[in-house]
Amino acid sequence: MTDDVASSPEPQAAPATALPDSVTTLERDGTTFYLIGTAHVSQRSVDDVKQVIDSVKPDVVCVELDQTRHDALTKDSAFRDLDVFKVVREGRGLYLLAHLALASYQRRIGNSLGVKPGAELLAACNASRKRGVPVELVDRDINITLKRTWKNLGLWKRSMLMSSLIVGWEDDKDDDDEDDDGKEGVTAETVEQLKEPKALSEMLTELGRAVPQIKGPLIDERDQYLASKVREAGAGKQRVVAVVGAAHVPGMIEQWDKPIDRAALERIPAPSLLWQIVKWTVPILFLAALVFFWQRSDTTSFTEMMLAWILPTSIGASVLTLVAGGSIFSVLSAFVVAPIAAIHPLLGTGMVVGVVEAWRRKPSVVDCEQLPDDIQSMRGFWKNPVTRILLIAVASGIGTAVGFWVGVGWVASLL
Repeated sequence: MTDDVASSPEPQAAPATALPDSVTTLERDGTTFYLIGTAHVSQRSVDDVKQVIDSVKPDVVCVELDQTRHDALTKDSAFRDLDVFKVVREGRGLYLLAHLALASYQRRIGNSLGVKPGAELLAACNASRKRGVPVELVDRDINITLKRTWKNLGLWKRSMLMSSLIVGWEDDKDDDDEDDDGKEGVTAETVEQLKEPKALSEMLTELGRAVPQIKGPLIDERDQYLASKVREAGAGKQRVVAVVGAAHVPGMIEQWDKPIDRAALERIPAPSLLWQIVKWTVPILFLAALVFFWQRSDTTSFTEMMLAWILPTSIGASVLTLVAGGSIFSVLSAFVVAPIAAIHPLLGTGMVVGVVEAWRRKPSVVDCEQLPDDIQSMRGFWKNPVTRILLIAVASGIGTAVGFWVGVGWVASLL
C-alpha cells in the first residue's frame, strides 16, 4: 500500500536545548520529525535518545523494530519456541545458521563495548512509556527481510556469507590479542566514527559494490519502508521522534517525499518459472543420459555407471555428516538418502539427516534459551544441540552436492 499522510496542526516551537549531532530534522505537512541516527552498540546513542525524547517531548516515538525484534529485546525467551524439527524439515537450516551467526557477531561487538545490541531502541521504548508517549514499531518484519535477502543470494554467496561470519570468531580473538599489545581494536570511538556521514557513505558504497544482493533488501528496501511508516505515524501529530540506525538516515531522507508501496516490499518473491523448470529438468536429463550412454556403451554396464555417481554422492554426504559431528544414525541416513536427494527437487539430504539428528539429540527448551549466549563462541556453537543439528544438516547437503558432481565426472570418464 502507498502511504498517504494527512495534514497536521501547526507544530509547536522547536526545543530550546541544542540537539545532538546525530539528529536530523525534517518537516512534512506541518509535522516535525526528529530522526536520531544511532549505532546499535553505542552508549552515546542511548544517551542521545534519552536526551532528545526529554527535550522534544514528542507525540509519538518510532523505533526501528518489528514485533519479533521488540520481543527479543524485551523478553528473555526469544528462542524458547524455536521448532528445530520444522526448520530442518523445511530445508531452512542454512538460513537459520546465517541468522544466528549475524546475531552472534553483533552480540560479541556489544559485549566488547559493554552495551547490549539494540540498547538505544530499548531505551527509546522505556523512556516513551515512562512519559506515556505511544511507541510505533516501524521496521519491516525481520523474517520478511531475511527471506528477501536470502532469495537474492545463490548457494555460493550463502556459503561465503556463512564462512565469513563463522571466521569472525577467530577475528574477534585476534582483535582481543591486538588490544593486549596496545593496538586499537573495536572501540566506542570506532563505532561513533562509523556514524559520520562520510564514513557511512563509503561503507554503504562498498557494501553495494561487494554484495548488492544483500544491500538491496537489507538497507535500501528498509530505508523506503522506514520512511513510509514514520511518515504514517506522524499523521495528525506535531512532533515525532524516530530512532533508526545511522545507516538508514541518508536513504530515508532520499525517500522522504517519494510514494512508497509497502505491500510490494512485504512480498516474498516466488521462485521463477525458469528455476522450477531447471530444477526438474536437470535430474531427468541426467538419468536419461545415463540410460542413453549405457545402451551405446560396449564396455560399461548400467550397474557400473550407477555406482559411479551413487557412491561418491553417498560417501560425500556421509563423510561431511561425520565431520560435522553427526551420530552413526545420521551418517547412515546421509549415505542412503543422498543419491535420491541429489536428483529429487523436493527432497534435501539435510531435511532427513537433520530430523534424524534432532530425534537423537532432542533439544530442550533450555537449549533454545541458551542460544543467545552459546552462539557467541565457536565452542558454544558446537556444543549447543540446536546449532549442532543445523550444522550437521547443512554439512550433509554440501557433501551431497560435492559428491554428486564428483560422480558426474566419474561417469563422464567411463563413456
